[in-house]
Amino acid sequence: MYNLKIISSTVRPGRKGPVVAKWIENLARQNDNFNVEVLDLGEINLPMMNEPNHPILKKYQHEHTRKWSAKIDEADAFIFVTAEYDYNYPAPLRNALEYLSQEWGYKPAAIVSYGGVSAGTRASNALKADLSTFRMVPLTESVNFPFFQKNINDQNEFEGGESANKAADNMLRQLVRWTKGLKAIKEDKG
Repeated sequence: MYNLKIISSTVRPGRKGPVVAKWIENLARQNDNFNVEVLDLGEINLPMMNEPNHPILKKYQHEHTRKWSAKIDEADAFIFVTAEYDYNYPAPLRNALEYLSQEWGYKPAAIVSYGGVSAGTRASNALKADLSTFRMVPLTESVNFPFFQKNINDQNEFEGGESANKAADNMLRQLVRWTKGLKAIKEDKG
C-alpha cells in the first residue's frame, strides 16, 4: 500500500477546509491502494519559515521542522485541499511547502479546490505551477467546488454529490497510477 497524505491548507478561525478534507479522506479510504493520513495545517501550526539553513541541506534546527519533514518524507502521494484566497492558495500552504525540499520530490499530487464562482480553480492552477518546482507531479485530474458552502449540511459535513464523487474516483485512480510510476523514479538515485 502507498502512503497518501491529504494536506488541508486553511488555518483561519471558521475555516471549512477540514470538512472538505474529511470528504476526500472518506473516499480515499475506500481505495485499497492507500494508507491515508490527513495533515491539517491549522493543527500543525508551522511558524513562518524559521530554519537558518536552506531546506535542500536537510539540516533542520527545529523540532517542528523535523516532524514535518518525517511526515512528508514517508508520503508516496498527496492530495492538497485548498481554498482560494485573493486568487491564490493560502499562504500557510506556501510556507509549509517551502520548509522542505527533497521530501516532496518525485511524488504525485492531486488537488481538491473550493471557493466561490471560480471553484478555487485559480488557487489550484497557482498551486500546480508551484508544485512542479518541488519536483512533484501535479495531476490533471482534480475536483473543484463552486459555491462550496451549499455542499455543507446541517451537521457540518461536506457532501460532494454524484458528479464530484465520480471526479474524485477518477482522480484517485490516476493518483494510484502515477504513484506506481514515480516510485520507480524516486528509488533511482542516478
